[in-house]
Amino acid sequence: MKLIVGLGNIGKEYVGTRHNIGFMVVDEVAKRWGERTWKKADNAVYIEHREKEKVLVIKPTTYMNLSGIAVAEFVNFYHIAPSDILVIQDDLDLPCGQIRVRRKGSPGGHNGLKSIQEHLGTQEYSRIKVGISHPDHERKDVIAHVLQQFSTFERENIQEAITKAADALEMWIQGDMDKVMQEFNKKPAKSEALEKKTSKNRVLP
Repeated sequence: MKLIVGLGNIGKEYVGTRHNIGFMVVDEVAKRWGERTWKKADNAVYIEHREKEKVLVIKPTTYMNLSGIAVAEFVNFYHIAPSDILVIQDDLDLPCGQIRVRRKGSPGGHNGLKSIQEHLGTQEYSRIKVGISHPDHERKDVIAHVLQQFSTFERENIQEAITKAADALEMWIQGDMDKVMQEFNKKPAKSEALEKKTSKNRVLP
């Protein structure tokens, strides 16, 4: 059994924001699979799908900082191994629209990953990171930045990233992580162009 976790915050005010890119990717996958109804659990909504094996896709309803509660409930109930878990997350340190696939790793500064590590007691799960870029100014802007909508010139790039992340997710389900990393850890030309454009539009403090 596989468990796929899209990270984000519930509530209309968070729809389409940078921190909700995990929700956007799993919504894209649910659409591809024809899964229109998300079932309710105590701390998440979820869909079930069958490929070679059963696949559970969840969106925690605990808000980002407590995502580990929902993940642990599914892991413990279904006895899912860390190697069968994939988390879709936003990443401040990647250019907007770039994706990166990792077999494991530390949470860094991501509160959703910190919560998952706290509740699972391990970092040994896969993740797909989707770049949302870093704010232009000081650290105090980070919270405001992750809760912002994408700008007009970022939207086309981010939609392409959602599509690619969903492709990577579907390939990961097939079980060849090396192939997924080889295929999707390439820096797209559009990301480089967007970063240059964003840099030109930055206002220095």
